[in-house]
Amino acid sequence: FCYTCPIILCRLKSPAHDSRWQQVQKEVEATGSYHLTETELIYGAKLAWRNSSRCIGRIQWSKLQVFDCRYVTTTSGMFEAICNHIKYATNKGNLRSAITIFPQRTDGKHDYRIWNNQIISYAGYKNADGKIIGDPANVEFTDFCVKLGWKSKRTEWDILPLVVSANGHDPDYFDYPPELILEVPLSHPQFKWFAELNLRWYAVPMVSSMLFDCGGIQFTATAFSGWYMSTEIGCRNLCDANRRNLLEPIAIKMGLDTRNPTSLWKDKALVEINIAVLHSYQSRNITIVDHHTASESFMKHFENETKLRNGCPADWIWIVPPMSASVTPVFHQEMAVYYLRPSFEYQESAMKTHIWKKGRDSAKNKKPRRKFNFKQIARAVKFTSKLFGRALSRRIKATVLYATETGRSEQYARQLVELLGHAFNAQIYCMSDYDISSIEHEALLLVVASTFGNGDPPENGELFAQDLYAMKLHESGHHQAHSELTIAASSKSFIKANSRSDLGKFGPMGGRKIDRLDSLRGSTTDTLSEETFGPLSNVRFAVFALGSSAYPNFCAFGKYIDNILGELGGERLMKMATGDEICGQEQAFRKWAPEVFKIACETFCLDPEETLSDAAFALQSELSENTVRYAPVAEYESLDRALSKFHNKKSMECSVKRNPINLHCEMNGTERSTILVEIMAEGIDYEPGDHVGIFPANRKEIVDGIIERLTGVNDPDEMLQLQVLKEKQTQNGVYKSWEPHERLPVCTLRTLLTRFLDITTPPTRQLLTYLASCCGDKADEERLLMLANESSVYEDWRYWKLPHLLEVLEEFPSCRPPAAVFVAQLNALQPRFYSISSSPRKYSNEIHLTVAIVTYRAEDGEGAEHYGVCSNYLANLQSDDKIYLFVRSAPSFHMSKDPTKPVILIGPGTGIAPFRSFWQEWDHIKTEMVDCKIPKVWLFFGCRTKNVDLYRDEKEEMVQHGVLDRVFLALSREENIPKTYVQDLALKEAESISELIMQEKAHIYVCGDVTMAEHVYQTLRKILATREKRTETEMEKYMLTLRDENRYHEDIFGITLRTAEIHNKSRATARIRMASQP
Repeated sequence: FCYTCPIILCRLKSPAHDSRWQQVQKEVEATGSYHLTETELIYGAKLAWRNSSRCIGRIQWSKLQVFDCRYVTTTSGMFEAICNHIKYATNKGNLRSAITIFPQRTDGKHDYRIWNNQIISYAGYKNADGKIIGDPANVEFTDFCVKLGWKSKRTEWDILPLVVSANGHDPDYFDYPPELILEVPLSHPQFKWFAELNLRWYAVPMVSSMLFDCGGIQFTATAFSGWYMSTEIGCRNLCDANRRNLLEPIAIKMGLDTRNPTSLWKDKALVEINIAVLHSYQSRNITIVDHHTASESFMKHFENETKLRNGCPADWIWIVPPMSASVTPVFHQEMAVYYLRPSFEYQESAMKTHIWKKGRDSAKNKKPRRKFNFKQIARAVKFTSKLFGRALSRRIKATVLYATETGRSEQYARQLVELLGHAFNAQIYCMSDYDISSIEHEALLLVVASTFGNGDPPENGELFAQDLYAMKLHESGHHQAHSELTIAASSKSFIKANSRSDLGKFGPMGGRKIDRLDSLRGSTTDTLSEETFGPLSNVRFAVFALGSSAYPNFCAFGKYIDNILGELGGERLMKMATGDEICGQEQAFRKWAPEVFKIACETFCLDPEETLSDAAFALQSELSENTVRYAPVAEYESLDRALSKFHNKKSMECSVKRNPINLHCEMNGTERSTILVEIMAEGIDYEPGDHVGIFPANRKEIVDGIIERLTGVNDPDEMLQLQVLKEKQTQNGVYKSWEPHERLPVCTLRTLLTRFLDITTPPTRQLLTYLASCCGDKADEERLLMLANESSVYEDWRYWKLPHLLEVLEEFPSCRPPAAVFVAQLNALQPRFYSISSSPRKYSNEIHLTVAIVTYRAEDGEGAEHYGVCSNYLANLQSDDKIYLFVRSAPSFHMSKDPTKPVILIGPGTGIAPFRSFWQEWDHIKTEMVDCKIPKVWLFFGCRTKNVDLYRDEKEEMVQHGVLDRVFLALSREENIPKTYVQDLALKEAESISELIMQEKAHIYVCGDVTMAEHVYQTLRKILATREKRTETEMEKYMLTLRDENRYHEDIFGITLRTAEIHNKSRATARIRMASQP
């Protein structure tokens, strides 16, 4: 099994496969057996259905829901699991295939067994005169249940109890709650008298007598459910002579001549009975399939299996329907019966094999037990069922995936896991740590994904994007080399194109999306429709996408994930929700999380009201002075190691080569300043175009001011460990202990506020709620609560003041929060990324940065002066100061390796930063590597005035060296010169640019803020459309092709102070979007 299971096969001879194989061998050597992983069990169960030669409905094998109940050890636990299965499978009539699997066989003496042949069936009673009431097939088992003590009503339609045994012990029986079993009264669309026959049948067929054999392990207790083919009820259950035998009575009611077989009365009656069955189920929206549709679906399955596996085991006698056989395609198909494992096998009835621990009649000789009245029993059953029901529900796995650059998505994902944990077995993974082979077997998948820049996946989401793309290509029959796949799946064109609702327009991504509304329709034909299949057809999912509406490709990565999961066959629980960084992101998440939780509970037939009430505070802060404390410690880590662990990045300690150089030295005293920072970075590898992540430090005056207003810490320079009071469930009850905070390092309070925590971003509404509880003045408390509770008031206050935490504490002077609780609620101080401005070949062991110093005043320019955290931190560094950083590779912005293709560089302001590394690299190649050629290079640079023309001397030198062929300067604020931007200069050179791109296949590199980048993109698109005379659609496809060919490269900043008008516009749009959401 380990070698045939594709989950393992796709990693054959990999370290993961070898490790698993060794683990199995050790377990077998030690115990004589082994245990399947959950993923192996799920796949094995699906494959066993796929291999079942007698099943006509196997085309649905990949959509099987597996309930892993190997942890259940009691008969009451088995009963609760079966009830949970019935509730899930019934799904208010929209039946869902599922299997429940109990513990595996060990020595054959401690088996778990379900004694019923079917979980739901009708009793049969044999009277003294030989007449049978009920279902003749179940007379023996009914008699057995009565001997166990079951009290029956002896009617035609008594539901038999569930009889189960655990760990080899004697069996127990359990009556189902009446409301659990969905029954269908049978009626006919024309014959009104048919309803008067009082016939009925149950909705969900559940086979429970089969042994599941997987990987050499046998599971003796399983319950498998699907849905009925109408002839199973209409022909076999109701009309077989050894069953209900209703064929002749109904024929007589129809007025048919039953004396002469040539009247074909049996055929006529059989058709009408099946019509009645189909009518009864379909009129109540209960899933059922007719034998013609089932036959056609099997033929499609047979064809697929023959292509994929060179054959399909099929037992003709069982596959061919019991009526109209020759008019179904399966009748004419030659089939071969052979057996594959994993498999479902017939096993001897437990009634015949069980070794009783006590005599069957021993109960008669026992002393009478204490009798309980009905109310006492009912209360006890309700209490224990509620407790065990919760335990079972939490065995339904829910997986939360996140991808993040700043940590916000991870923060939301962790809150979501805490919420889901009240009803599910919730687990969380970063996308980069997730094993993609498990995704096909997830029951519930929730994704929280941010978009990096203008449509890129975060770095830790790129591999997941590639894996999903590969899965879709495999499903579509397309094949690409890994290198091509990596470029395609992580390119902005791919993300942008596939983040649209018309997914598939620009690639092999066609298919039908399935959402929860589709799944609730109960359509018979849709049940077996080929369009509903896909590798993720059994996965229910929902996506919360984070992004900034300042970017044209708002939430593109989240939209891509949402679309491709749907295209792969996943069932969308609800429409994707978005959280806009500009306005209302936290509010959007707090609205979405409870909604998706409720829908998930409903989908898996859990009680959403009960679980929601228990989870009411999951999205609220549970931190208090009673659960968080500071404790002094002696041991601590170095700053670079602490930063590495805190950010999950390899922090490298470097030093500043010399004091930063002001590139605007001739403009002292002006509002704008740009510096060159030179860092000694020995042993650090990078390429031109890469980014460096700087771990900044908060300003000393802000840190000191906050410390003065905190309580609970006497010495801010003492080494302290933040500890959280955790509760653990043990056999002896709840155990509480103080444990180190999972995220924050051991350090001083001053270091924590300086290096690790974000104290300059305006506080969240959740933090404001906490601060309100720390106020000594009622007015301060009420004002903070108003900000926390009223979204519009909060957004206006946040936008107008942009306050950092010290300003908030100054605005509400009576607020004196305890230090431990306060720091536990703050977000991480995120690294800031800068394009590297140096060539590693020209400046060995150095990294240069071109940094614009950010300062601004809020309140329409009348407020206090604010300082950009990282730019001012870098500006204040001095020679030999330590600095902590890491390199972030940007392969999509690396230099072209083909010197025959021209290069167009476009970047105003500090957008010139990566281009400096480019021309230094080309200069080094031309000077030191005489046999190597460099491409033709055009540079478009923009700035306000001539005296802020960055690296003017270097550019002139590169022109003289023949590195830069042409340099264009756009001036937007120069006196006596019309305002000009880089895109305006591009328009003037339209003919040449068109030729460079279309004929000479030039590479285009654009670096700058999002507004400029979009204007440049639209300008180039306009140039090419005009020159090449192409339509709008053709031009859009061509521009996407440029990105796919890795010829259009972008390195885009977020919102800058120079795009305040864009910020205002985006904020207004975001508020309108929020207001329009229900």
